[in-house]
Amino acid sequence: MSDTAGAHGPGRPRTPLTWLYAPGDRPAVVAKALSSGADVVIVDLEDAVAPHRKAYALDATADLLADTHPVPVHVRVHTPHDIPTLAPLPGLRGLRVPKVTHATDIHRIAALAPGLPLYPLLENALAVEHAYAIAAAHPAVRGIALGEADLRADLGVREDSALDWSRGRVVVAARAAALPPPAQSVHPDIGDLDALAAGCARGRSMGFLGRAAIHPRQLPVIERAYLPTPEEIDAAREVVEAAGAERGALALPDGRFVDAAVVEGAHRVLALAARTA
Repeated sequence: MSDTAGAHGPGRPRTPLTWLYAPGDRPAVVAKALSSGADVVIVDLEDAVAPHRKAYALDATADLLADTHPVPVHVRVHTPHDIPTLAPLPGLRGLRVPKVTHATDIHRIAALAPGLPLYPLLENALAVEHAYAIAAAHPAVRGIALGEADLRADLGVREDSALDWSRGRVVVAARAAALPPPAQSVHPDIGDLDALAAGCARGRSMGFLGRAAIHPRQLPVIERAYLPTPEEIDAAREVVEAAGAERGALALPDGRFVDAAVVEGAHRVLALAARTA
């Protein structure tokens, strides 16, 4: 089961860059999220829902997922007890699994939701230490990401840069496990779009691809930050065309050296550029 197939109309699915959270106990907000233009909508049964609303949120989400939707819908579960209710439903395209700390956690979840893509969230120091083991734990794992608010509290840090080592660890773990680059964690200040854009630019430079959001106004900022520039697209086309004419390593007319890894990166740039074609 692909978590992006069929998104945004027929044809090859585009690389997701925006993942919009919506609280599971507010069906009207979820409905707006589905029409927001987000690549993936994540219905949240965890942090966004008060304890006395958890049961209602689960029931409302089950009603939503009784049907399929043009946009892939994932659910961030509150506990594994939510999964048997949700897993058989046709509208569910992926599970966000919070507070994963060991590979064994993934095996337990995969047994409850056979065939569903899993996205573990690493939210404490132990999870970061086990990042590769979690990423490679099971074929159902399709991506990993940090839960930065909880991680910041666990580590007792205040400066944003204090999380850079953990961010790099997750980027490397995802690549080592042959997973897509992770999406950045949410930017909690929905009013400061300049800071969001700056954070996305920095995340892109660190190897992230896309970002989770908590409000639709954040989506275009994230997408702009992660789309390649015209100059990057032209450079990627030059690399791909040169690689198509010759095998192995080669030098471009301007003297740049190109090998297989550079060619692969150029193809990724052109795939992202195709989002706006």
